[in-house]
Amino acid sequence: MKKVLLALVISAATFGTASAQVEIGLKVSPSVTSLRAASPNGDKLKDESPKLSLGGGLIVDYFFGQNYAFSTGLELVGKGGKLSYYDDNSQRRYEQKLGLQYLQVPLTVKLFTNDVAEDTKVYFQLGAAVGGVIGARVDGDKYYTSPVSGNRTKATKHVIIPDANLRLGAGIERQLGQSTRFLAGISYHRGLLNIDKYFEKNLGIRDAELKNSEFALDLGIKF
Repeated sequence: MKKVLLALVISAATFGTASAQVEIGLKVSPSVTSLRAASPNGDKLKDESPKLSLGGGLIVDYFFGQNYAFSTGLELVGKGGKLSYYDDNSQRRYEQKLGLQYLQVPLTVKLFTNDVAEDTKVYFQLGAAVGGVIGARVDGDKYYTSPVSGNRTKATKHVIIPDANLRLGAGIERQLGQSTRFLAGISYHRGLLNIDKYFEKNLGIRDAELKNSEFALDLGIKF
């Protein structure tokens, strides 16, 4: 009986230690997003300007050392930008503003310094994120009518569903209470996949390429 009680005590202590290694929080991330547009035949497809977007979600930091953590969570983010394409038949250039919503899971490592000021640490973040499109708009509408062909297409059909990006960031975390921390940082997200599903198929722009880019300001609180 004593051995059983001892085992339970050790198990409870181990569980408490493991629980203490996990920090959960929420964040909001206003960002500037753009589309890296390109085509081999000159400037038939090119990016024009970025757009302001907003994202946020859940933070889960699992510490496997005092200053090292595997950081994941669940994020709802806005991406997209303004681009333009050239039509040979009409000899005109047309602009298109593409807004995308993604649900994604970050898979990153956070490295923390020791305190650089009272209750304040600097962190560096490196990794990736994978996710998929859950919503899209072209020029603010869910459907797009081509000025070239007159064909009407659903905005979500303009891009492939999956996306993946590399993430690099840095910031500070400040202790506000016994288990409460405030964080502020910046991050860069570079899309890896060609998400185009419209310009090559519908407009005949051979080897058209669209990739996401994002600069974000990350503000959050961990409990």
